[in-house]
Amino acid sequence: MTDTLLNPHPLTVVGVSGSPTNPSRTTALVNYVSEAVGESLDAEVSTISLAPLLEELGRGPWRSDLGPNAQAALLAVEQADVLVVGSPAYRATYTGLFKLFFDHIGQYSLADKPIILTATGGSDRHALLVEHQMRPLFGFFQSLTLPLGIYASEGDFVDYRVASPDLEERVSTTVRRTLPLLTARLRPLEAAASAFARPDWA
Repeated sequence: MTDTLLNPHPLTVVGVSGSPTNPSRTTALVNYVSEAVGESLDAEVSTISLAPLLEELGRGPWRSDLGPNAQAALLAVEQADVLVVGSPAYRATYTGLFKLFFDHIGQYSLADKPIILTATGGSDRHALLVEHQMRPLFGFFQSLTLPLGIYASEGDFVDYRVASPDLEERVSTTVRRTLPLLTARLRPLEAAASAFARPDWA
């Protein structure tokens, strides 16, 4: 979709895993979905695992109190073109680590940003976490949460890798059905880059 000759700043897809453990099924799912989206958009892909940032995120109540790695992660999320976020189910909601990280995001930094919601849990009874907990959180940020969320249970993984054909198909369906929304949202970036690269006076 992008042309590096026209756009010196390729599209970026950033995943955020709110799992407090490593290895993590949530991180595996976020990686898998991020790569699928990135391939479809011809975008650069990276994933931020919050587990190693716990100590830095807990240094104080203000963003200025946080360590450099946590601050860099927050900035990467705010500057991303597309986000893929995920959390394991814990006490019927996302983890405290996930909430702590997004507590430091600028209130309007995610406005209109396309976000794909994912979650994992021990069984299917946690599947509504995406709709009942995660979607309202990003509604607060006025983000463009994409219609199809992705939930995966423990049985969808083998050795912390996506191993379920059903889950793979759900990810494929989500990407396929949201790609038109993503391209419509991101197309102005391409138009602006093209106009800059080929001015009227050239």
